[in-house]
Amino acid sequence: MTPPIFILVRPQLGENVGAVARAMANFGIKELRLVAPRDGWPNPTAEAMAAHATYILDRAKVYATLEDAVTGVQMLYATTSRHRGIVKPVVTAREIFSPLPLGGGSTTAILFGPERTGLTNEDIAYADALLTIPVHPEHASLNIAQSAVITGYEWWVSQMETPNAITRNHKRKPSEDDPNQSPASKEEILALFAHLEGELDNAGFWSVAEKRPGMVNNIRSLLTRAQLTGQDVRTLHGIIRALKNGK
Repeated sequence: MTPPIFILVRPQLGENVGAVARAMANFGIKELRLVAPRDGWPNPTAEAMAAHATYILDRAKVYATLEDAVTGVQMLYATTSRHRGIVKPVVTAREIFSPLPLGGGSTTAILFGPERTGLTNEDIAYADALLTIPVHPEHASLNIAQSAVITGYEWWVSQMETPNAITRNHKRKPSEDDPNQSPASKEEILALFAHLEGELDNAGFWSVAEKRPGMVNNIRSLLTRAQLTGQDVRTLHGIIRALKNGK
């Protein structure tokens, strides 16, 4: 299984970014993406904290938006200790990396939110599932580096125990001879969001403008729960075009 990508969304402290890079190096995870780091990038305090993992910081990619940062990702998990009323599968890192003897895999990324507030509902709407870490209920808060260590550890142990592990049990099994049945990429999903939301705008679907953001999040969550394939996405594009044209 290809190592997961770690995506830090609006990280606030360079020290925490460095600590995440150090955890990634401990467990063989190499790709770090940063979304709008508060103190800019590069950050000397991150390098000081990373110890011998500065090579991960040197290769880190910086993005202005989360939408840009999920390029190339097929399965996206959002770390959160709160479910916030969002209807998405809730899994642990151990479940994500549990093996199934399938013939292919998906590019997986893990979202970590800002230290003070965590991920917003708008961030979580991009995710396929919520990743939670079971902890004592009286002390449920973990900092970003702790979350990265636990997630990285579960990834590493899964590879030691089952070196051919490539996916987890709630994913759709791709057909070995039909690439259309592989999970849709995040670019494909985001393009579908834009197409559908644009046509809903044109149709005057949002009767109360103030409710639009929440309704958009609900629609996006509905579509991500479906675990769409590339063919599914193309079919939905065709349905939207047909409805628009009245055919």
